[in-house]
Amino acid sequence: MRLDHPPVFALQSQQGNHLVLTSPGGAIAHVWVLEEDILRVLVLPQGQLQMPRTWTVAPGLEDLPPEGRDRFDTSGFALPPFTLVQSDQQLCITTAAVRLTITLAGFFCQWESQHHGAWVATAADRSTQSYNFGWWDDKVYHYLQRDRGEQYFGLGERAGDANRAGQRYRMCNLDPMGYNARSTDPLYKHIPFYITRKAGEKDAGLCFGLFYDTLSDCSFDMGREMDNYHGHYRYFVADHGDLDLYYIAGSDPAAITRRYTWLTGRPIFPPRYALGYSGSTMRYTDAPNAQERMGEFLARCAEHDIPCDSFHLSSGYTSIGAGRYVFHWNRDKFPDPAAFVQSYLDRGVRLVPNIKPALLADHPRFAEAAQAGLLVNDPDGQPTAVQFWDGTGAYLDFTNPATIAWWKKQVTEQLLQLGIPTTWNDNNEYEIWSDQARVHGFGSPRAAREARPLQTLLMVQASHAAQTAFAPTERPFLVSRSGAAGMQRYVQTWSGDNYTAWDTLKYNIRMGLGLAMSGVSNTGHDIGGFSGPAPGPELLLRWVQHGIFLPRFSIHSWNDDQTVNEPWMHPEVTPQIRALVHFRYRLMPYFYDLVWHYHRSFAP
Repeated sequence: MRLDHPPVFALQSQQGNHLVLTSPGGAIAHVWVLEEDILRVLVLPQGQLQMPRTWTVAPGLEDLPPEGRDRFDTSGFALPPFTLVQSDQQLCITTAAVRLTITLAGFFCQWESQHHGAWVATAADRSTQSYNFGWWDDKVYHYLQRDRGEQYFGLGERAGDANRAGQRYRMCNLDPMGYNARSTDPLYKHIPFYITRKAGEKDAGLCFGLFYDTLSDCSFDMGREMDNYHGHYRYFVADHGDLDLYYIAGSDPAAITRRYTWLTGRPIFPPRYALGYSGSTMRYTDAPNAQERMGEFLARCAEHDIPCDSFHLSSGYTSIGAGRYVFHWNRDKFPDPAAFVQSYLDRGVRLVPNIKPALLADHPRFAEAAQAGLLVNDPDGQPTAVQFWDGTGAYLDFTNPATIAWWKKQVTEQLLQLGIPTTWNDNNEYEIWSDQARVHGFGSPRAAREARPLQTLLMVQASHAAQTAFAPTERPFLVSRSGAAGMQRYVQTWSGDNYTAWDTLKYNIRMGLGLAMSGVSNTGHDIGGFSGPAPGPELLLRWVQHGIFLPRFSIHSWNDDQTVNEPWMHPEVTPQIRALVHFRYRLMPYFYDLVWHYHRSFAP
């Protein structure tokens, strides 16, 4: 393709609400009118899809098939009437809420929304090189004009201020234990959706959302970069995949978030106990006398009159030496796992056991998994070695149906059959950096790095499927640290292994708001801080004061000085913390109603 002549498109076909535009150089663009307030643009510079299926778009659905959904499937969408006006230079597509004008020479899009009864311009492609029609490398690009004063919210779990304007973010799921909540980037989750709020005199308060349906590592520059040749702009770039963009109109940010949440799937409605206080610390299960320490926790709850509904069972219960071996019970620490589980159930406390999607190379079942082809492999068929916890190992490949079946079997036999009704899906960022690593791809092998968050989604989906199959009359409760767009269909989440500091308390609040505006409202934080020094009395108290108002209410820690964050760790504030926990339980009906509306009507 000649770089001095941008492609000129023409309308090739229209079938219902699907328009196809082609150019002489082979580039193709698809446009769908999906809803009155949702338009979709798919730009294929080479004319072919790189990722033919999606695992994030699930309009109003609670689940998708493990192999994903065909990208050309429009089931579940209203496909409303619209008008199409053509000229030699432009196409203009208009619904009751959105207007999209496409300049055919170069394929430049401009979106408008209804605002106070009039059409108001909201977004426009940069007038110079907005898509990658051979301009740069093989990556996926989209450049938009940027107006001064625009505010940007969302992008899931990000550090720093809630308004993302002027910043650059990388979506590349990592395990940044002890992160700086003001500045660390990237973090644990991959949600390429954000809301723009306009600030001009005529369009003040006008909002719209943009969702890029990709599971590739990607970046968003929200006006940090400037270049005299292109004017003011913001942009999205993905390492792999396709430019598949959903434009969402709405009267306010909450309406847009609600619509985006519907687009990516119905949030799980957890059992009531998922909203109670959840105890947690790594120190208990890492101790040689782990079962005794776990019993002491229940005794101290009773002593201090602290109600508790669940306990996050950290991975020390799977230890062999210093390593963590998923689905392996350490019988020295827990001689009778079933009896231990029952001791907690007798007190009304459900265990939430930690499970990890990687096997260390000396895992007792590593050879079994490798021989069965359940792991992410190199081209020679050998497992791809990755750093994981205290050694090297390999990740399970959830794009292989055999792996999904194996995982569900282990969850059932090693956990559910013991009386444990839940799973804590942890360390599931899938840090695979080798370009050689390959995955099964449901029969279409591809590079593992092309869609790492897909493995996370499929892992939690498999855990969810195991739980619902084992107890079909019970609503499942799952927790996951990592995730991607659509994760709300399966799990509750939290902001990961935060650092004990006043700054963390401040900016975790903004993280939670960013997640909620990105469709993920069933969230919380490690109260008191996970990593670093133990919190002082006032910091712990203030953190609890905030934490009781979040869906996930858990005090969790791995303190440098070997102490444990517990409600009674500072006697001088224990009475206040006890009163706050009891107040939380008075609020439970309100939270239960909120998560019900989140589930039923997608309300953030």
